[in-house]
Amino acid sequence: MATINVYSGGAPKEALLILTPQFEQRTGHKLNYTYAVISEIQKRLAAGGTPDMVFMPVPAIDALVKAGTLKLQPRAVLGSVGIGVIVRAGAPHPDISMPEHFKNALLSARSIVHANPNATPSGAHLANVAQELGIETELQRKLTYSNALDGGVERITTGEADIGIYPVSEVIAVEGVALVGLLPPALQSLIVYGAAVLTESAAPEPAEAFIAFLSDPAHRSVWEDAGFEPAV
Repeated sequence: MATINVYSGGAPKEALLILTPQFEQRTGHKLNYTYAVISEIQKRLAAGGTPDMVFMPVPAIDALVKAGTLKLQPRAVLGSVGIGVIVRAGAPHPDISMPEHFKNALLSARSIVHANPNATPSGAHLANVAQELGIETELQRKLTYSNALDGGVERITTGEADIGIYPVSEVIAVEGVALVGLLPPALQSLIVYGAAVLTESAAPEPAEAFIAFLSDPAHRSVWEDAGFEPAV
């Protein structure tokens, strides 16, 4: 039996917590995860890191396939994740139903937290949203960059920040926070996540079997419960 070493962004973590033990029990293989923001995964791979497979946004996977780091096949698309707004459990929910309402919610908040624009796709998108709304200067004094994997969500649970903005799958199961809703459609950015096997994988067949297992339609409900919608 093999140990499958995996680099993954934070978005699939909730679904993987459920599906990984099922795969391990069925096959006898073991999964060893390293979770990190996408920029860190890219750095580790560029420095010679050799996991057997990765979970990343599809554009990042495609770039690594082109570079020869990842195999073209199998390449699974696991679903898309929207960006949502969270508050501390029990706190009032701001109106974010329209771009202008979302803008007002940000301007009214005492403090805001979201992922680093230089580290994650959602952070980069939110920096563009602030610019589009014309409020980047106003947000500077109240905005903290903290990735969900690095304790950003805890800033909401402790009351350090009023509003958090993260991919839904990274916050949907966190105790102590409440999901207000998704960003308005005009401001939304869906992150399509996938999985691929390294060209230099030491366990390519078990990794490919895991991708097939995760892609099984029988597990669609697990991905949906974890905040993933079918990619279109």
